[in-house]
Amino acid sequence: MSAINLFTAEQQQRIIAVIREAELATSGEIRVHIEKKCTEENPVKRAIEVFGNLGMHQTAEQNGVLFYLATEDRKFAIIGDKGINERVPAGFWDSTRELLRMHFAAGDYAEGLCRGIDEAGRQLKQFFPRAHDDSNELSDEISFK
Repeated sequence: MSAINLFTAEQQQRIIAVIREAELATSGEIRVHIEKKCTEENPVKRAIEVFGNLGMHQTAEQNGVLFYLATEDRKFAIIGDKGINERVPAGFWDSTRELLRMHFAAGDYAEGLCRGIDEAGRQLKQFFPRAHDDSNELSDEISFK
């Protein structure tokens, strides 16, 4: 199964809607990237590459978050930009990662992403609340390779 076929059109739209909803509470920018195979042994290393390829480091507050998933290799990572990493405590992504792991282990990728994105938005709100003049700096669309 190719990465783009992992989700139905309805599931893709639901994930995008959850990204938009999460971003209503935070100035953080959330993206999802899905590919079939992870080209690195460590999915965090690959997520860092994808983060750069998607231009996610260009947000004003350096507060982009990437949910990376390699479907065939069953690997995933959640990474935040420099601005996030400088402000959040160690282990900040642990609960979100476990939420994803639980749903992914059951084969429920769409629900896992939706729950994880929602959780990330709530957590980011503490450190990056949405300002009245906040704009959407990054696409909410899922990227596929």
